[in-house]
Amino acid sequence: MEIHANFSLKTLNTFGIDVPAKQFVKVQTNSELQAVLQQFYADEILILGGGSNILLTQPINKTVVQLATKGIELIKEDQDFVWVEAQAGENWHEFVSWCISQGFGGLENLSLIPGNVGTSPIQNIGAYGVELKDVFVSCDAIHRQSLSKKTFLKADCNFGYRDSVFKNKYKGTYIITSVLFKLTKRKHRLKTDYGAIQNQLDKAGIINPGIADVAAAVIAIRSSKLPNPKEIGNSGSFFKNPVIKKQLFDALRGEFKEMPFYPVSIDSFKIPAGWLIEQLGFKGVRRGDAGVHHNQALVLVNYGEASGAEILALAKEIQQTVHQKFNIMLEMEVNIL
Repeated sequence: MEIHANFSLKTLNTFGIDVPAKQFVKVQTNSELQAVLQQFYADEILILGGGSNILLTQPINKTVVQLATKGIELIKEDQDFVWVEAQAGENWHEFVSWCISQGFGGLENLSLIPGNVGTSPIQNIGAYGVELKDVFVSCDAIHRQSLSKKTFLKADCNFGYRDSVFKNKYKGTYIITSVLFKLTKRKHRLKTDYGAIQNQLDKAGIINPGIADVAAAVIAIRSSKLPNPKEIGNSGSFFKNPVIKKQLFDALRGEFKEMPFYPVSIDSFKIPAGWLIEQLGFKGVRRGDAGVHHNQALVLVNYGEASGAEILALAKEIQQTVHQKFNIMLEMEVNIL
């Protein structure tokens, strides 16, 4: 392992924000991770995965550890299912693509989500009607201070909408090292009725889609809406879709009859944050090099040399304006550092 001082993180976060880290080290095995944890105090370490869910607003006065562990292993299988374990440093989309190439179903709707496998349970990533918890079995983790290893089963994780125990009770306590998934080998349970997936399949003339067809449809939809971080700095969806109670929902629907929504329960409804932002004219807005993407109002972008503070200021402006108009306070999905 090489430890680099005053290391620029510009190429290691998808916003492309140029801030230095006090020290930087890349670990490629779990034993290397344990060695780093032993060498530095836990509160002086920042674990970095794919850098896709963070906004860097200031220099990082810590040792930044990039988790680059690799490996995909078939743990067991039966006639209908397969249990696959992936190491934390595996790129998420590459892992999904590998599973689809093997004929394993369940992850196809989660194609092209940025980030690494190790951070997927923290956020309970989700898209197009599927969430990580739907295929999650367990994850292995290392305690930052004691270095003890622990396996978290699904019931331990308290999964919610873009939420888990790792964002609450155990925030900053454990480092996830691998994730175990249960996927289908046959009789795949395709979800094509969310968003524009079915329309995309119809457009392609696909009547009896397989998992690869659904993945291709999702990739086409996401590519048409979301900018490639390698071309324009961004972290995908910047805000969570808010879930509101029936009383507020009824009031808003009375005033905005065209407002899209998804029932969550008998008295709560999910509203697309992108729609709320777009109604207020923010789609395509630019403040210097910080902006809102012209195709998707939910995506904040760095057009070149924007600072994290400038992007955060734009995000707060959007939050305040949405709250004033709709009485909804949007929650940032991205971690602010």
